[in-house]
Amino acid sequence: MSLHPPAPAYHYLELHAGSAATASALASECALALSCNQLSQAVMMVSPSDLEDFAVGFCIGQGLIESIDDIYDIQLHGSGDAREARLQVSNRAFWALKRQRRLLAGSSGCGLCGVAALEQALPELPDLPGAALPPVQHLHQLRQRIAEHQRLARDSGALHAALFVDRHGEIILCREDIGRHNALDKLIGALARTDIDAAAGFAVITSRCSLELIHKAVRAGLSTLVSLSAPSSLTVDWARRQRLNLIHLPHQSAPRVYSPAPQQSACA
Repeated sequence: MSLHPPAPAYHYLELHAGSAATASALASECALALSCNQLSQAVMMVSPSDLEDFAVGFCIGQGLIESIDDIYDIQLHGSGDAREARLQVSNRAFWALKRQRRLLAGSSGCGLCGVAALEQALPELPDLPGAALPPVQHLHQLRQRIAEHQRLARDSGALHAALFVDRHGEIILCREDIGRHNALDKLIGALARTDIDAAAGFAVITSRCSLELIHKAVRAGLSTLVSLSAPSSLTVDWARRQRLNLIHLPHQSAPRVYSPAPQQSACA
């Protein structure tokens, strides 16, 4: 059965004096552990709808099974952030999976149970000390300034960027990569190698802000993460929990502060 839960609404404040809290719907996200005959295969971050379709398509697309006929049953468990898709597959498909895992055993983390894998996808992280939000003028015309710094993207396009804006509002680092996770990894590495205080400014990502990027930002000690694309509900939850400032910079409207949460009783 396919379920399409309504998108949760989150309140935010526009980053200017006297703004009132406003609600906006955000895309949902969860960690889904997928197993075949109780053998863990993967943990993926997905939208929590049509999970049966995802499980089948993932298994076929990854070559874990040859056809849907190899799947005898699908059971979904869990709710909220952490869910499981338990598949019962044919003996033929299961033996093929086990053989593949034996071949990869020397270079992969095989053998994780679903619970352990979920713990990796939803890890325990230290809380950040918390920091003041950046001045609104530091975000002024930021999209245009980012384009000026994306040198590789001028030639090829299709590149994500992660940038660092210092305490004076100047972009001092820009790293690009075809992978959004890779771009942020490069920026974090550049901050460490140049001994720049990651908390003394803020990072900007041109991509969607997924949960994995929140994890990276917290581990790197960044105090503020600005995303050009709207965050998911799970991303906002984790940013608030870890005391990471999270700001969405829309195309036309004022910056939206999702974390910290607005201090009003009516806000989520």
